Amino acid sequence: MRNVADIARKAGLAALLTAAAPLVADAVAPAAAQSLPKSAAGKPGDKLLVEADELIYDNDKNTVTARGNAELHYGPRTLQADRVRYDRATSRVFAEGNVRLTDQDGAVVTGDRMELTDDFKNGFIDSLRIQQTVEKKGEVVRTRFSAPHAERVDGEQTSFDYGTYTACEPCKDHPEKPPLWQVRAAKIIHNNETHTVSFEDSTLELAGIPVAYLPYFEAADPTVKRKSGFLTPRFISSTALGTGAAVPYFFNLAPNYDLTLSPAFVSRQGVLGQAEFRHRLETGFYNLRLSGIFQTTPSAFLPGPLGAGDRDFRGSIESRGRFYINDRWRTGWDVVGVTDKWFLDNYRIRNQNITTDYFREAVSTGYLIGQGDRSWFEARGYYFKGLSSFDWQKEQPVVTPVIDYDKRINGPDPLGGEVRFEGNITSLSRQATDFQGLPRTGSYLFSPSFNGISYPLYETCTIFNRASCLIRGLAGEDTRASAQVSWRRSFIDAAGQVFTPFAYLRTDAFFVNPSLSGYQNALAPTFANFDDGFSGRVMPAIGLDYRYPFVSDFGPLGVHTLEPIAQVIARPSETRIGRLPNEDAQSLVFDDTSLFEWDKFSGYDRVEGGVRTNLGGQYSVVTPAGWYANVLFGESIQLAGVNSFRRGDFANVGFDSGLETSRSDFVGRFQLSPNQNISLITRARFDHSDFKVNRFETGVTARFSPFLPLSLSAFYSFYEAQPLLGFSHRREGITASATYNITPNWFVTGSALVDLTHYLDTRDVYADAFSAYLANPVGIVPIYQNPGRFYLSGMSVGGGYQDECTTVSLNYIVSPIATAIGVRERNQTVLLRVELKTLGEADLRQNVGTSSTADGIASVR
Repeated sequence: MRNVADIARKAGLAALLTAAAPLVADAVAPAAAQSLPKSAAGKPGDKLLVEADELIYDNDKNTVTARGNAELHYGPRTLQADRVRYDRATSRVFAEGNVRLTDQDGAVVTGDRMELTDDFKNGFIDSLRIQQTVEKKGEVVRTRFSAPHAERVDGEQTSFDYGTYTACEPCKDHPEKPPLWQVRAAKIIHNNETHTVSFEDSTLELAGIPVAYLPYFEAADPTVKRKSGFLTPRFISSTALGTGAAVPYFFNLAPNYDLTLSPAFVSRQGVLGQAEFRHRLETGFYNLRLSGIFQTTPSAFLPGPLGAGDRDFRGSIESRGRFYINDRWRTGWDVVGVTDKWFLDNYRIRNQNITTDYFREAVSTGYLIGQGDRSWFEARGYYFKGLSSFDWQKEQPVVTPVIDYDKRINGPDPLGGEVRFEGNITSLSRQATDFQGLPRTGSYLFSPSFNGISYPLYETCTIFNRASCLIRGLAGEDTRASAQVSWRRSFIDAAGQVFTPFAYLRTDAFFVNPSLSGYQNALAPTFANFDDGFSGRVMPAIGLDYRYPFVSDFGPLGVHTLEPIAQVIARPSETRIGRLPNEDAQSLVFDDTSLFEWDKFSGYDRVEGGVRTNLGGQYSVVTPAGWYANVLFGESIQLAGVNSFRRGDFANVGFDSGLETSRSDFVGRFQLSPNQNISLITRARFDHSDFKVNRFETGVTARFSPFLPLSLSAFYSFYEAQPLLGFSHRREGITASATYNITPNWFVTGSALVDLTHYLDTRDVYADAFSAYLANPVGIVPIYQNPGRFYLSGMSVGGGYQDECTTVSLNYIVSPIATAIGVRERNQTVLLRVELKTLGEADLRQNVGTSSTADGIASVR
């Protein structure tokens, strides 16, 4: 036996080993190196590189041993061990002591002893452990296999006898403890070629305790992002639907498109078919989702128009597309179509284009958007589908198109400054005029009954005149084209005063073709004289904005800035007030954010006129320690011309806004941020005559980490009654949310929406119902139930656990809904979500409670 340890160390501890030749140590090699045969992992010409403290060649036994920090490299694979022996006669490699095999995909296989072929592709392993690290959905996931004995086949498949599988990290302090979850099976087969992991005679253990048994199941390994197979089932339990489950199957048709079929079997209604096709292209993607069912028990739902109890087939179609034409232009669509307004909610089909808080609706839109360096173009169309019983679809507008264009350029010499062009074209139509009574006295088009319960539908007016009725939307066609060109430039003098002169010219062209037949449309002209056909409007304006900031640096006390602001705008009076429809300018909020706006209306259908001055000032402090504080206060004064907010339009926009008098209400803001994690802001509007609070909002958001693992937000809002807009009582409420991390893994979270004036609405509803009963004493006598001063309109409370391998959360959710009679009720849901990373996730959602006005459902869920 020849000892070549000294020569190996001096030569860099390297040698070449071939499949047919003995182990060779540098210049001492008794035979020339040969190219390795082709293999799945190695490339033609790959050789086995060996590094060790000692290389020992035994000519008698025809073996070569690498001892001490042995490291063997073959292609992308690496074998490390305390001692490695190569048997030339059998072409087998025997590794012992801290054996570690690193595969071509980065997976690390460890064991006490390994017996492998010389290309490391086949063999047996004792006390095996495998750790595989992959990046999935933006996070690093590590999976671990272990077994007392395993077999490696052709480098692509590993079979574990009585093995375990988990994605959980071992406990640092007590590694002998079982992980949070693991799958223990009589046989586990990991196939790297098909990227699957199969389990035979398997048990799911939580903290070492068996909780579920499966004789056989197969899952994709963590490296797989897309693979055909069954997905996590979804369980269903509902009085109207019965009990059942949806069993989705995913078809990986190609790398860029796939199909998911999700038949749901429910005991009371039959089979709900669902299919989703997704396709990704070079410039974007689109998907298409179809749902449908032939109901076996339609009577579980209310009859029309309260529900879909008279329908056998119900279904929906949904689609989304996003395409990037080039680096400046993109287009897309979101479409939701349903056979009836209750289908998506009854069968719990969710889409992100569907809102379910207070008012349920689905919004379909298609668009084209272009963006330049200083320009913006957007063209859209909208279709709004009401999804609640009280929504009358004929009052919903079809809006197409809505085109916006915004372009800014440098002003020409010698004017300089900035020139801006804004354009908008909007066209819409609806079948029935949307009336709203003042006050909301509970007048409806009709009130169908079911099982002795009356369901008033479709709010309207009792008396049709300007004092008692509003038009939220006019039936017929309404098209408007608007264009505005503006200029402004700032000048700063030697004293620091900032003068910003500005001017703009606004033009609008209207085409109105009202529908005065059918439904209640003929009643619209009884209290509103509106233009019919083409009409126009022109609004020129000039103005000046003046600011004089006084800045002082007080060192550690920060930089203090006091800035008085004055603005004056001269315009002719607004014309055609109350003669033109108002669709996009009904949301008028006068506060600190709109005090110095040139035009305080929120849309194009209204335009502010007259001579007006906006006066105010603000004081701010910024300290070196990171404190920031700001205070703003001011008011708006109508100097000449017609006050646009004093004369109401079809929807009384301008009334009760704080701007309807010559001197407006005062508006103010206070903002305080001690650091970047805490922010407090308060806004208020005060009556100009007696300083009474007409509008008040205050809130705080805070993150206390790393000192305290708590984040929270809380907001309080108060709005004085606006009877001319349909709000007979003040509105007051509190919303709050918080999350507290008990440990790095355990957390609790909660949120609440408290309606402080709900009892006022309840009182009015009772009064209307009791008056109706006195007029016609038939049926059940209305009973007043006081909900109390603090009405919990919405709430969510829950908690959970999250670590590198597991996410578990349990939440109890109370969400507000609006019923057919306009009364807010609460939908109560328990939601349990469990995710075992790399294995799958499951959601269990169960409605609880006994709401008798559940939309479209005849019996309690």
